[in-house]
Amino acid sequence: MDNTTKNSISKLSEVKTETRRQFIGNLSTGLGALALGSMIGCDFSSSSKTSSPESLYKLPNFVPSAKRVIYLHMAGAPSQLELFDYKPQLVKYNGMDCPKELMEGKRFAFLRGIPKLMGPYVTSFKQYGESGAWVSNHMPHVAEMADDICFLKAMHTNEFNHAPAQLFMHTGSPRLGRPSIGSWVTYGLGSENENLPGFIVLASGGKTPDAGKSVWGSGFLPSVYQGVQCRSQGDPVLYVSDPRGMDRPLKGKVIQTINEINNESFEHLNDPEIKTRIDQYEMAFKMQVSVPEAMDISKEPESIRQMYGAEPGESSFANNCLLARRLIEKGVRFVQLFHWGWDSHGIDEQLSLNHGFVKECKSTDKPIAALLQDLKQRGLLEDTLVVWGGEFGRTPMQEVRSDATFLGRDHHLEAFTIWMAGGGAKPGITYGETDDIGYYGVKNKVHVHDFHATMLHLLGFDHEKFTYPYQGRNFRLTDVEGKVVSDVIA
Repeated sequence: MDNTTKNSISKLSEVKTETRRQFIGNLSTGLGALALGSMIGCDFSSSSKTSSPESLYKLPNFVPSAKRVIYLHMAGAPSQLELFDYKPQLVKYNGMDCPKELMEGKRFAFLRGIPKLMGPYVTSFKQYGESGAWVSNHMPHVAEMADDICFLKAMHTNEFNHAPAQLFMHTGSPRLGRPSIGSWVTYGLGSENENLPGFIVLASGGKTPDAGKSVWGSGFLPSVYQGVQCRSQGDPVLYVSDPRGMDRPLKGKVIQTINEINNESFEHLNDPEIKTRIDQYEMAFKMQVSVPEAMDISKEPESIRQMYGAEPGESSFANNCLLARRLIEKGVRFVQLFHWGWDSHGIDEQLSLNHGFVKECKSTDKPIAALLQDLKQRGLLEDTLVVWGGEFGRTPMQEVRSDATFLGRDHHLEAFTIWMAGGGAKPGITYGETDDIGYYGVKNKVHVHDFHATMLHLLGFDHEKFTYPYQGRNFRLTDVEGKVVSDVIA
């Protein structure tokens, strides 16, 4: 066999090892992709380390309104009836038996028999701003930002238990194995900072979500797109510091040697997870310098820290809100905040509407309003989508556990409130309406899949085209459902 034939066979072998996705990804680095990348703040040049070939496969389908997301998830599901869904008739019916037809054929986590209706506990509502949005006295600071907020009052979901509902809210499926919305977004848009992960998670409230770290996992997407959990107290990332006796130049040499071996494996096997491993080693090395600096809120002016109620060195929701602003300012694409403590069943003081719920409102109200105000004054709210909400709502009926003196409500999947601000969401509107007691959505209902479709639209993606091939078919965040809620888009 002559050398010409050998070279031809070698080239043919190289072509066969390149996947269709990688081929399309390479095509996407053309002039059109570069132009679109400049508009959304992505660098798709060959020198960029922030976008692996996988992320180049998917570019926005159109110019987005939002370039980044801060998602505030209140784990445990806060009661919409005590916060944003004003129901004066529920006060009138307080203590009356729930109509039987509202219980028949329905599934609840804990309600049994015929429970009593319960009006909002020690809650007064007022209308705020030019929009006239109804907000309770539990969220006075957020109320002042009402004209910047788009309230979705008739959200509904398929799941009534925490872990499946949290998975459904963040991955579009109640079962394990699907990518989180943060992973989808960073897969599609990459990161704007090569020294920081594109997707960062901050948790507070003393517990992680019931669904665990799967709610920020990458599922079947390459693992480089999973969320990186950081802490506002102690080392921002576990083991970010070098061990004793290991200086930075030596660490650099170790990583270089490891990645040379990984690169040889990648050239032979063309396995994208090997490339992911290489990227993660390099990212971890960069994060040792970039993350501690980004997470140091002591560098913020005292006036800003006071506005949030943040204290350097503490682990708190207030600190995490300030960190979220710092991170997106430094180019992080998706920042996810989880704050546990909202599961108000009334089984003890912490999980009751008359104690723990009030405490959680006080600890989150000021930082949330400060985040919106801070983003707005820096010109960042315009292209940063802020989302607030839980995994489902709470029932208009009281949940009673034995002789407990604490007040609570059960899980409710038929109606709850989520709100958005900035990033192309229409400000100062209330979309959707529930019935007189807040049990059913009766106007402009929005399903979780619809909400995901709308978020992706604001980020520049057609949710039906934004897919990833896995196990023989194309998967998407919205599965086979969902429609964009155009009325809430500015």
